[in-house]
Amino acid sequence: MQSFEITTPRGPAGVRVTEPAGRPVSLLVLGHGAGGGVDAPDLQAVQDAAVGAGVRVALVTQPYRMAGRRAPAPAGHLDEAWTVVVERLRETGLPLIVGGRSSGARVACRTATALSATAVLALAFPMHPPGKPDRSRTGELPGSLPTLVINGDRDPFGVPVATGNVEVAVRAGAVHDLRKDLAGTASIAIGWLVRNGWAQAGMRGA
Repeated sequence: MQSFEITTPRGPAGVRVTEPAGRPVSLLVLGHGAGGGVDAPDLQAVQDAAVGAGVRVALVTQPYRMAGRRAPAPAGHLDEAWTVVVERLRETGLPLIVGGRSSGARVACRTATALSATAVLALAFPMHPPGKPDRSRTGELPGSLPTLVINGDRDPFGVPVATGNVEVAVRAGAVHDLRKDLAGTASIAIGWLVRNGWAQAGMRGA
């Protein structure tokens, strides 16, 4: 695992890259939730399984968290920093899958098309603020790209509806943190990667 910082217009972002055993099949870049970090259990579970399936995984810590703040930066600042980091990490010829959990999933969705990403993996995509279903964020989901959303059926932030290129996997009994059956959540994510040729079946964690 390599840990380093990348300078962005919004301050330094933290990056942790974990390589698979052989030549990577794809690059998966994941961001964290608004008040959390890249050590969130669902991010770690997906990272470990993806690396075991031949994927290079980069976990990105936004500049505001690097500075010790819990309150998230404005959306435009998050997107700007994320875009700089992903552009630095991408490798020509390697499929780029962007994603994250909660706020990080929103950032990935908003920027995926501009980054020419191959696909999006969204964990606990917050469809609306709790108790405010009228404030839907459906428009942030990139309908032009293959997208997998994994949400708990008890998530107070709501659950997206599958449409077009957006697949939705609903985890029974899970809430926003997706801590229930982490192995199952990781398995769904890796299965999707394998089906699309972005991970290798039959490897450890696949």
